Amino acid sequence: MAWSLVCPASRGIGFQLTRHLLRTTKIPVIATARKDVTGVKKSILEDLPDVDPKRLEVLEVDVTNESTIIRAAEDAKTMFPPSSHHLHLAFCIPGVLYPEKSPSQLSHENLTHTFAINTIGPLLLAKHFTTFLPKKATGLPTAEECEEFGILPQAVWLNMSARVGSTSDNGLGGWYSYRASKAGVNSISKNLDLWLRGRSAGKAMAMAYHPGTVKTGLSKEFWGGVKEEKLFSPEFAVEKMVGVVRSVGLEGRGKCWDWEGEEILP
Repeated sequence: MAWSLVCPASRGIGFQLTRHLLRTTKIPVIATARKDVTGVKKSILEDLPDVDPKRLEVLEVDVTNESTIIRAAEDAKTMFPPSSHHLHLAFCIPGVLYPEKSPSQLSHENLTHTFAINTIGPLLLAKHFTTFLPKKATGLPTAEECEEFGILPQAVWLNMSARVGSTSDNGLGGWYSYRASKAGVNSISKNLDLWLRGRSAGKAMAMAYHPGTVKTGLSKEFWGGVKEEKLFSPEFAVEKMVGVVRSVGLEGRGKCWDWEGEEILP
């Protein structure tokens, strides 16, 4: 039996992604929130009368606190024993942004917070949750079952990156901590995929993703400088993201892709 993971899911892209997976797939979803897991679950399920609430479990996770990740992984193991279940869709999407324009604006507190959430957080999630991804010997759903469940033939681990994480694409400067942390995410995604090639072969892959500028709290300060047609709602961003994940397939493993399905070079 396949299951999915969205971390975090209390608002923005993660919130809408969880709702999208509940509507468009038939597999259970583990979503995470730093607090008020009961309230978050209620909000996610609001106006989804056709969704069985038992398909959704919201667990408490703070990616800057490894003990919460360990507890969530233990809960996931109890709910979905690896002997009969596997993680099929994982979306690792924590993010924070401090928009420094010059080195004089850098602070140790903001730097460590940025890397703790954007870079170290995904690494710790991978440490404790990638063991649930299928191995070479794991039996995956048939093509007919994948179509019925609304899932891909192979398992996917997606890390949320950003175009500004590309060193070769950097023509403006600034955003020192965010750029560096997302460049790290791209490196992590490649490294993780190389590990999965040996462990899972074609049954699991990792990738990084740039969603564009989305109307979330992270980007709110910059909405005014973005053309209306390039400022996306979380719902639209989620549809694009899932579409790209489906379209790139195994050939797209280990790379960073944008919302238009174009590769972003390191």
